[in-house]
Amino acid sequence: MEKQVVISIVTYNSRHIFEVLDSLKKELANKPNYRVVIFDNHSDSDFQSKLKKYEDSATIHFNDENKGFGYGHNVNLMNAPEDYYLVFNPDILFKEEEIVKLVQLMEEMPQAGICVPKVLNDDGTTQYIVRQRFTLFDYLLRFVPFNFIKKLFDKRLRSYECRDLSETEITKVKSGSGCFMLIRGSLYNKIGGFDERYFMYFEDNDICLETWKNGYEVIYTPFAEVTHFYEKGAHKSKKLFSIFMKSMRQFFNKWGWKFF
Repeated sequence: MEKQVVISIVTYNSRHIFEVLDSLKKELANKPNYRVVIFDNHSDSDFQSKLKKYEDSATIHFNDENKGFGYGHNVNLMNAPEDYYLVFNPDILFKEEEIVKLVQLMEEMPQAGICVPKVLNDDGTTQYIVRQRFTLFDYLLRFVPFNFIKKLFDKRLRSYECRDLSETEITKVKSGSGCFMLIRGSLYNKIGGFDERYFMYFEDNDICLETWKNGYEVIYTPFAEVTHFYEKGAHKSKKLFSIFMKSMRQFFNKWGWKFF
């Protein structure tokens, strides 16, 4: 019997979502073990009108205010009856077979609570968004605009970004990216989903640490791949950077401050 998977997307005027939904509709056609739920965080009226055209293939919640990433996924997912919950950003493209790989892996590894794939840029290069540690120094180093400083700490940055993860083996990691993660449904409900105190950023790190805290593992597989149109909003927008910094404070206040 095929495992049931609910797919959750949270959007706010998302640039790539219609391309993503067209692809998703094609990939999941005639596959009844999938259910798609979209939460719109009060996008503009034109965007919402266009989104409504996809109500034949997805359940869509239109919210009257933007309450953040974690809140939207919790509305979509809490107490959902499916075996697995797939959380992914509205700027991800993938083949249905990649979900199958993740589900099969988690079926083989009952200790795994979250599984994340290799994430690629649209040019095929790897995005280094898996983490094995959390320190204030590492986070701030990534925002330093001077390349000579990054070169000076290249070995540390390389370690922080997990650039040397195995290409031939499954790896246990401290945290995977919320841009695409498969979560065991029973675990998601046990820990209460995402911590909604994070409006945006760090909620994926947080849920991964909650996973470890509850006796499960977070695993990374190089054998499944998705494409992410990564735009690094916090590097370009003062508003998003401010949100990032607030979430970072919340994260370290919750899990303990480690500076280096």
